[in-house]
Amino acid sequence: MTEEMFRRDAYAKSCEAEVVAVDDTGVRLDRTVFYPTGGGQPGDRGVLEPLDGSEAVRIVDTKKGVEHGEIVHVTEGPVPPTLVGTKVRAVIDWERRYRLMRTHTLLHLLCSVIPAGVTGGSVREGTGRLDFDLPESTLDKEQLTAALNCLVEENHAVKPRWISDAELKAQPELVRTMSVKPPMGQGEVRLLEIEGVDLQPCGGTHVASTGEIGPVRVTKIEKKGKHNRRVNVALADAGTV
Repeated sequence: MTEEMFRRDAYAKSCEAEVVAVDDTGVRLDRTVFYPTGGGQPGDRGVLEPLDGSEAVRIVDTKKGVEHGEIVHVTEGPVPPTLVGTKVRAVIDWERRYRLMRTHTLLHLLCSVIPAGVTGGSVREGTGRLDFDLPESTLDKEQLTAALNCLVEENHAVKPRWISDAELKAQPELVRTMSVKPPMGQGEVRLLEIEGVDLQPCGGTHVASTGEIGPVRVTKIEKKGKHNRRVNVALADAGTV
């Protein structure tokens, strides 16, 4: 299993690690700050810098491996197997990650202001969307934008916490996603809490307070089926940090 440093500290930009395996799918480390694709959030990019001063390895994506708890760092090109055993500094593209953190937290705010089940979603760099199970559209773009910016300005604390599988089963209302259920069977499930605003299972990376998101806007509301409304949002400074 790969030790997931990003679970404890989403703000960690790098860590020292050892290469434990190399194959045609990528590089595996004993520990990493790279977040793997999941929950609608893209995997991290960055570099692995060997501590012996040899050439850095560019990471273009990060994914979950076939083995439970395994994280694969997808490289730009082939990597020699001699890299196994090498000590490296794993460094993420922090500006990109921070935009993803801000956007992912924004989607939790969006979820909190629309009382409907979530049928899908996507986190991108500065933009994102959620699909809601709404047969009739009563959503107003300007009203939603105002509500989201109010929650941002109130600067609510954002923090993870854990509950047992049994506790989650006893509180099914915590699960807002209709098509994807949170991973269970490991004894505990990670929740993302925005104090006084939202609480639901989520394994992604987020900012520490809603004020860090900055001004936002709802860019489009679309009808994507009889019972599906898609709400697209963006950071006001999308494309920058």
